[in-house]
Amino acid sequence: MQDEVLILEPGRAEKNYWRDLWRYRELFIILAWRDICVRYKQTAIGIAWAVLRPFLTMLVFTVIFQRVAKLPSDGNAPYALMVFAAVLAWSFFSTSLSEASNSLIGNERLITKVYFPRIIIPAATIVSAFIDFLISFFILLGMMVYYRFLPGWNLFLLPAFVILALLASLGPGLWITALNVKYRDFRYVIPFIVQLGLYISPVGFSSNLIPDKWRLLYSLNPMVGVINGFRWCILGGKSQIYWPGFVLSIIVVLFFLWLGVSNFRRMEKSFADLI
Repeated sequence: MQDEVLILEPGRAEKNYWRDLWRYRELFIILAWRDICVRYKQTAIGIAWAVLRPFLTMLVFTVIFQRVAKLPSDGNAPYALMVFAAVLAWSFFSTSLSEASNSLIGNERLITKVYFPRIIIPAATIVSAFIDFLISFFILLGMMVYYRFLPGWNLFLLPAFVILALLASLGPGLWITALNVKYRDFRYVIPFIVQLGLYISPVGFSSNLIPDKWRLLYSLNPMVGVINGFRWCILGGKSQIYWPGFVLSIIVVLFFLWLGVSNFRRMEKSFADLI
């Protein structure tokens, strides 16, 4: 058996940081699996919450915006489908952001005892949000059968927009979880941000209702491009993408991803002392 050699070299961990992400891939899998197992542990209805939350949100928005406000859908697509497509995107984003933002605080014992790239912790939490997304997606398929709505070839491009939603949540999530270690006030800020974002994003209504002169400015909200992309994939040609705004949303997503990673890496060395 070949002997293992322990090399102590100043700055070695920093130099090999991104390579260590692959070396510690098993830790990523273990943390992700743990989050999935404990997510609905000791709850009365368990994983059914992954079905109820997006479905009830869709139901409330459909009643308020269609039945009461009489807002139109995209094309001739059923209003409930249009809303659920947006809820699917928003739930994945908000759950990923919330879980990632509090991940370091919940793993303080692990952080203070062993070395590994800390970015693994918030990244692993997104896996449980993705499982919820998959469960909700089957609800969407059931609704398509109920409404006799046949999706087009656009549906095959949905994974690309799922990745975009993941990146949209990962950037702010990394930034906020790093700040949360030093300033615990952020644990109270996150629910407010998520709740506010739900109402300023086109979840319960079509973004086509936004006046043309404001649509580009409205697209500074990165979830506008993600939600419109989800609707385009699920509803097909009945829901068009506003391409200038979509490109702007991608730029904003990439900016926050860079900001989140850079700030996380800058503060990472102090996590063990602060936490």
